Amino acid sequence: MSNPQTPSPANSDAPKPEVKGSKARQLMGMKGAQSGETNVWKIRLQLMKPITWIPLIWGVVCGAASSGSYTWTLENVLMAAACMLLSGPLMTGYTQTINDYYDREIDAINEPYRPIPSGAISIPQVKTQVFILLIGGWILAYGLDVWAQNEFPTITTIAVVGAFLAYIYSAPPLKLKQNGWLGNYALGASYITLPWCAGHALFGDLNLTIVFLTMFYSLAGLGIAIVNDFKSVEGDRQLGLKSLPVMFGVGTAAWICVLSIDVFQAGIAAYLMSIQQNAYAVLLILLIIPQITFQDMYFLRDPLENDVKYQASAQPFLVLGMLVTGLAIGHSGL
Repeated sequence: MSNPQTPSPANSDAPKPEVKGSKARQLMGMKGAQSGETNVWKIRLQLMKPITWIPLIWGVVCGAASSGSYTWTLENVLMAAACMLLSGPLMTGYTQTINDYYDREIDAINEPYRPIPSGAISIPQVKTQVFILLIGGWILAYGLDVWAQNEFPTITTIAVVGAFLAYIYSAPPLKLKQNGWLGNYALGASYITLPWCAGHALFGDLNLTIVFLTMFYSLAGLGIAIVNDFKSVEGDRQLGLKSLPVMFGVGTAAWICVLSIDVFQAGIAAYLMSIQQNAYAVLLILLIIPQITFQDMYFLRDPLENDVKYQASAQPFLVLGMLVTGLAIGHSGL
């Protein structure tokens, strides 16, 4: 089947009609964008994929809630906002930029409108952006440790670990994303564990219980990460990347995806019951039900066509469940 975004030889020189909303999708770094942007700052923003900042910013909120010590003072709001800047624009922006740098060949197949394969930005400019975002993130992380009066630089350590994880996820020789299991779990942990632990460490004492609990929750995040693999099946197959849709086929990978999302959230609900947070556990279960509904309505029926629609409809319930869990942990005093 031909790629609908690839022009046939007969009309390769013809101007492409602008798809409704394509400019906004291009700026946010979403699927279905078009090339042609010339403003260098918009191009840099597109490299950083702002749409991907949202779950990490939300992770900071969940971490602040799980600390049990967050209060609505001006200083705490400013601290939380600074941690959101760290987790979202800086560290996620670094992650997305370095990923685009190492994915420029596969993006030329799957997403040719991306800034690097489209030629909208040069390689030296991309490298400069990676360096500035990384160093800026580390400086802010250290400043947050000082602001929070942490005896051990916990937030700085999280930022360093996150940067290293992002590098080995995208860059050879390890390139974790070549393995569907390791790569997607690394991505899930980056989206849940790291910002959650940073938010918790900002307002409370980070402990192993929180670390392991968020790492378990990241197994649900693994399922969310798998959703992103369906948009690049063709390129992954051509370049030999072992994403789950390539390894198991689209149908089986879709089931692996939804089961990991549902089962591990249910496991978190069971844990909340075990620590006598029954009301929160019931609320979390109620938030899983609409996710299952949208999985049946959209994703399982056609994961290649409905991946974005499924994410837009189901993920709000998943992230609300994360906050419910954070509030439960904060209430329990763990």
